[in-house]
Amino acid sequence: MSLPERAETDPVSLVVRRRVRPGREAEYEALLTEGAALLSRVPGHRGTGIIRPVAGDREYTLVTRFDSLRAAADWELSAERAEWLSKVEPLIDGQVSFEKQPGLEFWFTPPAAPTLRQPPRWKMALVTLAALYPVSVGSGLLLAPAVGHWPPLLRALPQMVLVVAVMTYLVMPTVTRWAAPWLRR
Repeated sequence: MSLPERAETDPVSLVVRRRVRPGREAEYEALLTEGAALLSRVPGHRGTGIIRPVAGDREYTLVTRFDSLRAAADWELSAERAEWLSKVEPLIDGQVSFEKQPGLEFWFTPPAAPTLRQPPRWKMALVTLAALYPVSVGSGLLLAPAVGHWPPLLRALPQMVLVVAVMTYLVMPTVTRWAAPWLRR
C-alpha cells in the first residue's frame, strides 16, 4: 500500500538527509538543537533521532516520528518549520533527500541507511524483552477482570491490541532513546 493510500492516523517517520557545507557544522548543530526544541512542542511528535556523519563525511540524517500522517503534514506545512528551514538552507551543500516511512520500521535504525551500524540483535532483543514483559504482564492484569471469563483466544485479542499500542507509541520510543548509548556500544 502506498503512503497516500494509508489512513491519516497511521504512524509515520520522516527521514531527511542533508550534506552540510564544510566549516558550517557547528552552525548546523545549533540549528538541530533549535529544530528539536520546535518539534518537541508539535502535537503528535513522538521523537527525533539525529544520525551524525561518520568521519570524512558531512551527511546528517534526521529521523522524526509522528503518531499520524496528519501530524507529520501539519509539521511540514507549519510556519515554524518554514522559518527554521530558511536558516538551515544556506548551510546545506547540494540536494536534500526526504522520505516518508509508514509504520514501525524506525524503532532502532532506519533500514534506508545501510551504512549505519545496527545494534547487535541480542541487545535489541534484550531491550524489547525488558520493555515488553512488564507491558504484557501489566495489560493482562489490567484486563483480567473485564475479559477473564472470555475464551482464551478471544481474551488474547484486547490484550494484544493494548500491548501493541502501548509499545509502539509510548514504551519503545522512550526505551530506545534511554538505551541508545548502550545500544551503540
